[in-house]
Amino acid sequence: MTDKWDTIDRYVVISADTHAGAELHEYKDYLESEWHDDFDAWASSYESPFDDLVDSTASRNWDSDYRLEILDNDGIAAEVVFPNTIPPFFNTVHTLADLPQTKETLAPRAAGLRAHNRWLVEFCAKVPGRRLGLIQIMPHDVETAVAEIRWAASTGVIGGVLLPAIPANHPVGPWFDPRYDPIWATCEELALPIHQHPGTGAPTVGADLPAARAVMMFEFSDWTRRTLAHLILAGVFERFPKLKAVWTEQGRGIQWVLPELGRMDPTVAGIKASSASRTMPLFASEVIRSLSLTPSEYFARNCYIGASFMPRPEAKYIDAVGVDRIMWGSDFPHEEGTTPYSLEALRSTFSDVPEEKCRQLFAGVAANVYGFDLDALTPVAQEIGPTVSEIAVPLTQEELPDSNSGAFAGVFSLS
Repeated sequence: MTDKWDTIDRYVVISADTHAGAELHEYKDYLESEWHDDFDAWASSYESPFDDLVDSTASRNWDSDYRLEILDNDGIAAEVVFPNTIPPFFNTVHTLADLPQTKETLAPRAAGLRAHNRWLVEFCAKVPGRRLGLIQIMPHDVETAVAEIRWAASTGVIGGVLLPAIPANHPVGPWFDPRYDPIWATCEELALPIHQHPGTGAPTVGADLPAARAVMMFEFSDWTRRTLAHLILAGVFERFPKLKAVWTEQGRGIQWVLPELGRMDPTVAGIKASSASRTMPLFASEVIRSLSLTPSEYFARNCYIGASFMPRPEAKYIDAVGVDRIMWGSDFPHEEGTTPYSLEALRSTFSDVPEEKCRQLFAGVAANVYGFDLDALTPVAQEIGPTVSEIAVPLTQEELPDSNSGAFAGVFSLS
């Protein structure tokens, strides 16, 4: 009998959060020719603010063979690829960039994202079955976004769609606007999950003030977490019951969603039962009254968490959030990620989590969300994956690696 992914003595590990992108000048090959002169002018004067995109380790982002060697050594059989390098005409990585407010600023950046998406397809196709990428779209032109999503789905190597968070009062309009329904319908039809990753959505007001960077870091995940409530309260999951949505790297762990749902559930219940109240009817709407499930039930049906470098103190929330909602991620190649110490990170967090749950957290849920072929990944895991017995051994303080990863936060301070 053929060995199965959930019975072999090793774990299949799918990182639901890695990052990659082309070398800056390489993007020109993927840009429409009408943008080439503008690209040359932009690239000649651009200087990356990120040392890890220009130093000797930068090629981990675009050198497929080198990257695969690193991930093999780290025990990772497959990866979901978020963006990382600077796309054409951006001033920083897309996940930190302001959302364009005018047609003049939108056009070049939209072209830059199309170039990244086309590079990404080629990059993922170099190791079919082991990489699935997330394309990036802009919310400004729904018809164009839908066409890009359909093109991406046809390639067979794209696992989902990354949406920028939309700042409050931005002229493009919030994600709870019904005008985005064609995007949700297309993603549901094509079984492509939508994603939010921290960095976008912050207002630009006060950006030059002394405390701006500290405030930005403190609120880093707040702006993407808002989209969870926006989609639920707008009835998106009611209208599109098979749509999948993923929130990745929203702080260190998974428990953030529990107070969010804890606020939404009574809010929706109170609005629905507002007939006896003087004030609550002011907040009622036909959309809220049409919701057939509670916010927690929509989350349990439609939503997932990319639990990047999840630390041990968060493991106690696995059952409350739902083991079928959580996907572990290494956040490679970021310094807060677990590579090259993913074995130690998994031991640190999951040593006392039952094997059946670990198999789901490490691979089963990601395979369900993205369509990875676990049977095809089984022989890969048999060669490189961490053993079940290894993960079951708690990490000792003497074994704590010299790492900046959040996976090791608080591991030896538990009561």
